[in-house]
Amino acid sequence: MAITKINKGVYFCDGRRVKTSDLTESQRDEAYKGTIAYRILDAHNQNKPTKKGGDLKIKFDCMASHDITYVGIIQTAKASGLKKFPLPYVLTNCHNSLCAVGGTINEDDHNFGYSAAKKYGGIYVPAHQGVIHSYMRERMAGCGKMILGSDSHTRYGALGTMAIGEGGGELVKQLLNQTYDIKYPEVIGVELFGRPKKGVGPQDVALALIKETFKSGFVKNKVMEFFGPGVKHLPIEYRNGIDVMTTETTCLSSVWVTDAETEKYLVSHGRGEEYRPLGQGKVAYYDGLIRVNLSKIEPMIALPFHPSNAYPIREVLAHPYEILKQCEDAGNKLLKKGRFSLVDKIVDGKIKVDQAVIAGCAGGTYDNIAEAAAILKGKSVGDKLNMSVYPGSQPVYIDLSKKGVLADLMTAGVTVKTAFCGPCFGAGDVPANNGLSIRHTTRNFESREGSKPGEGQLACVALMDARSIAATAANGGYLTAATDIDYEYRKKPAHYDDTIYKNRVLDCFGKGDENYPLQYGPNIADWPAMPALSDLIMLKVAAVIDDPVTTTDELIPSGETSSYRSNPLRLAEFALSRKRPDYVGRAKEIQADARAYAESGVLPQEYASALEKCGLVGTPEIGSVIYAVKPGDGSAREQAASCQRVLGGVANFAKEYATKRYRSNLINWGMLPFLYDDVPLQVGDIVVVEDARSAVDKETIEAKLVREDKVIPVTLKMGALTAREKEIILDGCLINANKKSLL
Repeated sequence: MAITKINKGVYFCDGRRVKTSDLTESQRDEAYKGTIAYRILDAHNQNKPTKKGGDLKIKFDCMASHDITYVGIIQTAKASGLKKFPLPYVLTNCHNSLCAVGGTINEDDHNFGYSAAKKYGGIYVPAHQGVIHSYMRERMAGCGKMILGSDSHTRYGALGTMAIGEGGGELVKQLLNQTYDIKYPEVIGVELFGRPKKGVGPQDVALALIKETFKSGFVKNKVMEFFGPGVKHLPIEYRNGIDVMTTETTCLSSVWVTDAETEKYLVSHGRGEEYRPLGQGKVAYYDGLIRVNLSKIEPMIALPFHPSNAYPIREVLAHPYEILKQCEDAGNKLLKKGRFSLVDKIVDGKIKVDQAVIAGCAGGTYDNIAEAAAILKGKSVGDKLNMSVYPGSQPVYIDLSKKGVLADLMTAGVTVKTAFCGPCFGAGDVPANNGLSIRHTTRNFESREGSKPGEGQLACVALMDARSIAATAANGGYLTAATDIDYEYRKKPAHYDDTIYKNRVLDCFGKGDENYPLQYGPNIADWPAMPALSDLIMLKVAAVIDDPVTTTDELIPSGETSSYRSNPLRLAEFALSRKRPDYVGRAKEIQADARAYAESGVLPQEYASALEKCGLVGTPEIGSVIYAVKPGDGSAREQAASCQRVLGGVANFAKEYATKRYRSNLINWGMLPFLYDDVPLQVGDIVVVEDARSAVDKETIEAKLVREDKVIPVTLKMGALTAREKEIILDGCLINANKKSLL
């Protein structure tokens, strides 16, 4: 097997796995301190001593946001008393770079970002210069550092940096000199050995890892630590390509051993002082272990609608109808009208694709593009297949251009574009309805590529490595593994030149001008007022989602809707629009009832009746709630929660939360993250919670479900909350809590 998992604690001594009995008691007790993760966390923890399972209060070395998130973050921090950025804060413009939707909205936001960097002392990276994670690898990541980003793929572990993607509220806390509060996470060792075969790229390794870990939750909210003899066979960009995809396993963060390859990268980028060797201590303990035999990894393909739905390309080609039919059936369940077809891509037993993309933080590296170009050199993508390549940054673009790599691609028929994240989230290269697009990007969630199932549109995105994408393009668009073709690739060393950054990037860290005015556009709006939590709450169910997992893209769609992210109320109009189109209308009706009650003091009849049936009296808070089995997989975008909040949402019900970052987003917007596994909920149900403010201190909360003439006792649970999280929920949101602390 290529990958095996050990779901129990393991010890290493001098780099070799040993039995528990081989160690003394004191060695075992202290072994958790032997991981790289421990040493980095301990160095950033403000709550000493750093204990396994203990409370951590982390301060990061720097932060990063892009142009879907930074306006809301800065507006929130400003409302909370922001005076200057206390740490380097990079504002990139890689998600809404095209300025093609919403009139002046996107460029207005870019101007706001520039003015914020001037005023508060930030680092502003203009559009098309670098995607967020490419820039952070090139300019900010370093051995032993910690970086926080408002994008879920904030991962720089291959450079010895523990990076975490979170919702904007957590970045606001850092801007206000507060801490990132978590329990000490479990650490899972990832031991690499062997050497990848020619034609097998980093996306193949990543997809194999995601397939083995996602559904079981093996690394959920844990740290993945990579080591082993196989690491030395992987160039740094290969490691980066695996590392950035660890987000799709739902791990909290990742980190790798560092070596001469790491040092070479940092030196070549003019930052040799950022290198230091990182590795296991003499004795190290891991809460679980994943062993990866790189020699046995095959070219992979992740079919709709998740990166974990991965197969060896060989297997898909051997059973094309059976496997594609499963995906087709899943797609048709998403459509209200029209029909999704996928098996019609099978032509004479082969699979024909319609589009190919290599882009972003995962695909747009020098190594991926150069090897793809070698495969395509002298060939043609043909007159039907549309293929685009987006280098991840302008320095990479310039280097590939000077070496003739881009000319080889363009001669083959590939369209080469500037650094942009659009293909990763539906703001660029949207395929045709029923189209099959193969992509070296990060995600293939349903409709994330930009289609609109509610309008009868659905396309298929399959994730693959750049090498097999190029092999497919060279083979007339028929799905082909790169290991099945003969090609010659002599890698020319990458040459990094940061002149373009010196010419274009604004670096004001430590040099902010408090008198510099923020530049607003017509769409940039302040957050509406949000009330503190009441003691008696009545939660009316506005949406029920029974899917096994609900992504943040389903809670608030990505793509062109994200252009409205700087206007909370306008963006909220799109909440659940592709999953439950009637949600916004229902939430607004509930919110209207709440406002009418606040103005008149007369409780609307439906709620008055429900309260009477429960035998309760009081002054309740009326709010909406959604139920989803497992919400929050995917993006860190806080809008997945804030849109519910501005529509009057007070809580979420879920069997479990897919990621820590989504649960944190709920909390930072003052919403109760209830766990619920009781009577199945229906739209229109009212759940009455008495003593709601004390619920934040309880593991189990007894509530009453009112459905027509019935009152049904139900049980809610609340996972552990920190003291700060309790304060935020009680005050109604992070903004309120911060304002109160300033009084």
